[in-house]
Parts: sequence; structure tokens; C-alpha cells
Amino acid sequence: MPIFKTPFNGYSVKFSPFYENRLAVATSQNFGILGNGRLHVLDLSHDPSLPPITELASYDTADGVYDLAWSESHDSLLVAAVADGSVKLYDLALPPTQNPIRSFQEHTRETHSVDYNPVRRDSFISSSWDDTVKLWTLDRPTSVRTFKEHAYCVYSAVWNPRHADVFASASGDCTVRIWDVREPGSTMILAAHDAEILTCDWNKYDECLIATGSVDKSIKVWDVRNYRIPITVLNGHGYAVRKVKFSPHSRNLMVSCSYDMTVCAWDFMVEDALVSRYDHHTEFAVGVDMSVLVEGLIASTGWDELVYVWQHGTDPRAH
Repeated sequence: MPIFKTPFNGYSVKFSPFYENRLAVATSQNFGILGNGRLHVLDLSHDPSLPPITELASYDTADGVYDLAWSESHDSLLVAAVADGSVKLYDLALPPTQNPIRSFQEHTRETHSVDYNPVRRDSFISSSWDDTVKLWTLDRPTSVRTFKEHAYCVYSAVWNPRHADVFASASGDCTVRIWDVREPGSTMILAAHDAEILTCDWNKYDECLIATGSVDKSIKVWDVRNYRIPITVLNGHGYAVRKVKFSPHSRNLMVSCSYDMTVCAWDFMVEDALVSRYDHHTEFAVGVDMSVLVEGLIASTGWDELVYVWQHGTDPRAH
């Protein structure tokens, strides 16, 4: 399947919700510690006379790009989480010189994640190393609200796929918090791991299930209706779990990537939960996504400056 080489270290990859052949990649120079960033928009081709992946557009930033999210309402818009604390909005319909079309600058430390509301489609959230999550809409120059309860970096914040006002945040303070934007504070605190939690994601078929991934190498699946103990604990990664993502097509399937350089696929409802282990990356694997439009299509990126796109169950390195 297609492979794309990025000039900088890969940090995040996301499939477009509008075009089955389109994805975007967030990258950072020098492993994100210091230096520039670049946002790539890529198109997959099934035409044998064309390269398997072509770059539709790229946008340079003065600081590393840690995450991105496609708009759920406009097919040409995407937002980026940038290391200078900003959230930048890009429009593919405009020339690169007119981008970014907006830059929201409120976070006082690195912005580490962004997520677009899939239900209401008019708002997005950002999470930061300044311990906060912020809610934004495109029609306001400043954030709608700041959510400040975490005691350490908020590495990830994700909207619930069914409830327009509910999101979860994963933090280095070893908790995941569930929030309802109509409520003054968090509605639930999951002391999910004994180590930093780097990622979380909601199940797309059961809005009460959430997965967490931690520096402790484990993935846990929780039911928020009974969150004292996890439904299951998935062990198999050798180092910190950087990203977890539930399948948009199968309730029990999820993928994860880790500092152990692998991407894993899991069926969390069976005893032998590890379905596949993909070891194509040669550095930390930090970004993984599953296509909403093409069942079983996976993309990953990592610090080896490579983006892989492949069908679940096949070898990512096979052309």
C-alpha cells in the first residue's frame, strides 16, 4: 500500500470525512522539540500511471504541528494544533499564501490535540500542555470556554460521537475527565491508570465506552456507567501507548500505536484481543487513524518521517 516520506517527523494523521482518498498529516522538525512544522494534505491514487500518494497541498509553520482535525461541515477546512500554543485554521480552497485563514492564540503552552465536533459540526476543542481544554467556534475570535481542572498536560480531548455536548480529556495527571459543556465542571473523573494517560477515544457504536492508553503500556476500555473497573485491559505494547482509535465500522475493533514502533489492531471483546501487530515503522509510531469512508483502511505516521496507508490484514510495506 502507499507510503509517503515527510521532511519532518510525523505526529498525527487523519483521513478526510468527505473524500475517501484524502488524508492529512501533521509533522514537526527535530522530534517536535525545537524547529518548524508542516501540515501535508495527501491524495491516494488507484491509477497505476500515477504515484500511489501525491501531495495536494502543504503548509509551513514556524513551530511544530502536533495534531490536526478535519472540519465536519466544510470539506476544505482543517484545524491544526501547533507547538506555539496556537490553533490554526486552513482552507484548501485558497492558495497557500492566504493560509492559515485564522490563528487562535490563547493556550500558554503547546497545543497537543484538536478534535472537531462530529454531531454539531460547528465547533472544535483543543487541549494543551497548559493543563486546559478550550472550546472554539469558527465565528468567534476567542474561545467559547476554557475547561481547567487537570493538574498536568492534557494530551488528548475527544468529542463523544453521539452526544453533541460531551467530550473526554486525557491527562498526564493520570485521569480522564468526562465533560458536558452545559455543566460548570467535569461530570466524571476516571483514575484510569497509575501513569500518564496520553490518549483516549470513544467507541463509535456504544457511546458509553471509552478507551484509554497510557505510559504504563496498557490500553483499558471503560464503561462510563460503571467506571470503577475497566471492561478489559489490553497488554501487548512494549512502551507507552501514544494513540488509540476505535473503528468507525466495527464495534469491537480498535487500533493503537506506541513508542515501541508498532501499530496494533485489537478485538477488545475476546480473550486473545491482539488481532494484528504491524511493525513497519522504524521509530516511535505516534499517529494512527481509520477511515470513516473505506472500511478497514488504516493510516499511520511516526518519527521515521513516513506515512503508511494500508488495508487491515495486509502488510503495510507491500506495494
